[in-house]
Amino acid sequence: MTAEALPLAPAAASRKRGLGRGFLIGLALLWLVLIVLAPLGVILAEALRKGIGAATASLSQPDVWAAARLTLVTTAVATPLNAVFGLAAAWCVTRFDFIGKTLLMALIDLPLSVSPVISGLVWVLLFGASGWFAPWLNAAGLQIMFTPVAIVLATILVTLPYVARELIPLMQQQGSDEELAALTLGARPSAIFVFITLPNVRWALLYGVLLANARAMGEFGAVSVVSGHIRGLTNTLPLHVEILYNEYDFVGAFATAALLAVLALVTLILKSFLEHRHADDLAARGRR
Repeated sequence: MTAEALPLAPAAASRKRGLGRGFLIGLALLWLVLIVLAPLGVILAEALRKGIGAATASLSQPDVWAAARLTLVTTAVATPLNAVFGLAAAWCVTRFDFIGKTLLMALIDLPLSVSPVISGLVWVLLFGASGWFAPWLNAAGLQIMFTPVAIVLATILVTLPYVARELIPLMQQQGSDEELAALTLGARPSAIFVFITLPNVRWALLYGVLLANARAMGEFGAVSVVSGHIRGLTNTLPLHVEILYNEYDFVGAFATAALLAVLALVTLILKSFLEHRHADDLAARGRR
């Protein structure tokens, strides 16, 4: 090997690495196009197949507005409740040692491990016509199954882990030195939580809330079990898409699906904006 050939070796290795990196990036982009962008394109094309007027007319139906309203209300109720639960669970798991801690963490992850249909069936077994609490509900004249309440309960269960699972690793990584120092200086626990703990986890909390929000809007399996599919009352947007499709109203089904996709994209855009806007803070907190 001549001396002139030696400098070429690092350049050749660099070119190979560049080609390998370009191949992997291209493969990832191709996969995203096939799995994400192509289905979204099909939804939009089918929604506009008979023109924008037909799509608009489909979206103006009262049942669509009722489904959208129920979806948003369900999300607005389930997401804050799970945010509160996630904070409390993360606080307990990362700041205290107690019997059953491992079991609690396993239970938090359980909704991610079981089918959403099973999550819906749980509520049927509890509050259905032959459920465990049916005698008391019948005596009080109350009905939970096939009402919006059941949809909210099913949504809470399937979205329960998202906030907690975002917070627990971060709080474990951060430790409790700052909180213990504040406690030593005489700060009240409530003040420690508000002025130290919450600011340290606020971006992870918001990230988990956005994930839970997106899952709540798109949930199908659990709410399908408990809803009863009552038009204008217990149909969320995913359920209404299925009904329209089964009735061969393809324009209406895909227009409603496009509306649901827009809501999901709004959540994604908000998440991306927050990550870009607070990238340095997220990196300092170990989020990126």
